[in-house]
Amino acid sequence: MANLPDAGDSPLFWPVHRLLAAYRSGALSPVEVTNEVLARIDMFNPALNAYLTRMDEMARKQAKQAEQAYRKGEASPLCGVPISIKDTFAVAGVRTTYGSYFFQDNVSDADSGLIARLRASGAVFTGKTNTAEFGQSATTDNRLGPDAGNAWDETRTPGGSSGGAASSVAAGLASVGLGADGGGSIRIPAAFTGLFGFKPTHGLCADENGCVAMTEFVCPGPLARTVDDGRRFMEVIAESRFERRSVAKGLRIAWSAAPEGRPVDPAVASVIEGALAKISDMGHEIIDAAPPIDDWKTIFGPLVLSVEHQERGDLLERGAENLTDYERETLQAGRLIGPEEVATAKADLDVYRLRIDEFFDEYDVIVTPTTATTAFTHGERPTVVDGREVSELWGAFPFTPQYNVAGTPGASLPCGLSDGLPVGLQVIAKRTNDHFLFDLSADLEEVLAFDNSAMRQKWLAPEMRSEAS
Repeated sequence: MANLPDAGDSPLFWPVHRLLAAYRSGALSPVEVTNEVLARIDMFNPALNAYLTRMDEMARKQAKQAEQAYRKGEASPLCGVPISIKDTFAVAGVRTTYGSYFFQDNVSDADSGLIARLRASGAVFTGKTNTAEFGQSATTDNRLGPDAGNAWDETRTPGGSSGGAASSVAAGLASVGLGADGGGSIRIPAAFTGLFGFKPTHGLCADENGCVAMTEFVCPGPLARTVDDGRRFMEVIAESRFERRSVAKGLRIAWSAAPEGRPVDPAVASVIEGALAKISDMGHEIIDAAPPIDDWKTIFGPLVLSVEHQERGDLLERGAENLTDYERETLQAGRLIGPEEVATAKADLDVYRLRIDEFFDEYDVIVTPTTATTAFTHGERPTVVDGREVSELWGAFPFTPQYNVAGTPGASLPCGLSDGLPVGLQVIAKRTNDHFLFDLSADLEEVLAFDNSAMRQKWLAPEMRSEAS
């Protein structure tokens, strides 16, 4: 590709600020970069199944509009930046499957509110990414085709339900990915693919006329290679400024090595311990503490199941055999949830959130492993972790849904490798403290200094590999 400042590298791996600077200076054109990302999707998506639907024509049109905007000096915040969109968000005139066999031919009439904001930002939409059916699994498998693959090892899961979004960014098939997190669906894929994932405070990012699922818990957010990339993306979808500010030394950090006594793979725990030592060296205080989260399941389960059955219970009669096992079981369980159980869960939700708010009166942030294991082989969810039997449902990723119930902002930062696979560190802040969590995440990113060069080299185009060598 012409005008690349660095031979052997792709602008699809550049931080967004560098890409925007190249556009402003004229060193690169959004049309050139869009042509490259579409060529890379041609080349690499068959191995990853990151995308369910291509949007090439729209992307090229948006890229030309972005090019003209730069010429006129009218560029919007994400002008020309290639972004992928999880296939639970409606884009006008484009197929929206929700990862479901029943919606494989569904074409959206209009943009949802969040997509409208991203469109106005000048972003280039590369395609709709693979997702668990209706976002109901922590892996990305459905009835529409092969599982999404992990950019570090295609035979392994990228997590879910925003696994396609994570794979698209990790492999350089987009600059930033739009995901959604109702129980860990951004943070889990971020941990498994070595990305920064951010779940905002519940309610911060509205998606008017969007998908109805996990309504008390779900939050749209970015999967990105850097904190700054995620910050820029969040400014658009939250319609709020997130300027970087300094973070005071001496934060009181509540460290929970194994929340609720859940086991963690020893190799993962070792990487996390190394990250904690670096954080301590920054001048922060690491304090063993147990956040009051034990009753989250009695709130999360009824509210998720009741909404899912209310919205999609008819699919059991329309053809249960065409549902994934996990969605069928979810809808069947939803039948058993009565209005009194829902009312109790909603009342308990308010109490739970206030209790977590009060915990933050004593601590500035909570830190845990994001997941209990690294990415595992497709279809082989761990049932044993560190010699202990665990739930197949939550065993590999038991540490995220508590904070969807709490409504707090949460981030996963890559902090090292275990046997060549990424490990994520989860950082949780008090409700509405999203700006602070971005600032702290930026500081931690610098100290943790995660190296993804081996994975980037893997996904260079063949001609770029030869130049790099």
